[in-house]
Amino acid sequence: MRGTTGEATRWAIREGLRERQLKLRDAIGQVGPAGDLTRLLAEVDSALGRMEDGEYGSCEICHEPFDETELLENPMAAYCLCELTPAQQDDLQADLDLAWRIQAALLPRPDLAVGGWEIHYRYQPAGPVSGDYCDVIPPHSPGDDLFFAVGDVSGKGVAAALLMSHLHASLRSHIRLGLPVRELVERASQLLFESTAASQFATLVSGRASSSGEMEISNAGHCPPIRLGSRGLANVESTG
Repeated sequence: MRGTTGEATRWAIREGLRERQLKLRDAIGQVGPAGDLTRLLAEVDSALGRMEDGEYGSCEICHEPFDETELLENPMAAYCLCELTPAQQDDLQADLDLAWRIQAALLPRPDLAVGGWEIHYRYQPAGPVSGDYCDVIPPHSPGDDLFFAVGDVSGKGVAAALLMSHLHASLRSHIRLGLPVRELVERASQLLFESTAASQFATLVSGRASSSGEMEISNAGHCPPIRLGSRGLANVESTG
């Protein structure tokens, strides 16, 4: 098997493809050979066949290996962009440019001063779009708290950006309920779990800051943020 995938990843992809294969065969057995189902089954069968032949993980035209994250996001991938004509590549670039403009519109203002707090951030994705999540939600009315979030979605590119926008919408829809940060994150986590593939996940640091200077913060699997207080520096470690 060629490419940049490790043994654990190859096993996870193989098991996922076999599960899809069984489900598709069962669905076809119940509803008949519908076009979309038979096409998907053929793609799954082809991917499993390439695994058996040791040809999985590379483009069938240029033979360049796929990145591990690309295979996790699309385990049936057989071709890279080399199969696209220049016009098709231009169209794809236009779509990516539009996706970035949409994602950029979801970002908060780069410099905010609200309720005695100053917020600054720098967002620089490695590609046209990103799975990195950054959000600041000012108080809805006087006396309300400021909410902030920094996270990272597994994978990269458009797939990660779509999942990031889902997390963005989920958190914002729960904030106005006035829930404790822990419960808010638990609800968002459950929604994310119910609507994504098993290989997809996100890490998140989120919190609520009041005008009195108090802060409630949660670290759900993310790199530890650093808190500077009267006693010096301290990491906010992940608790799940």
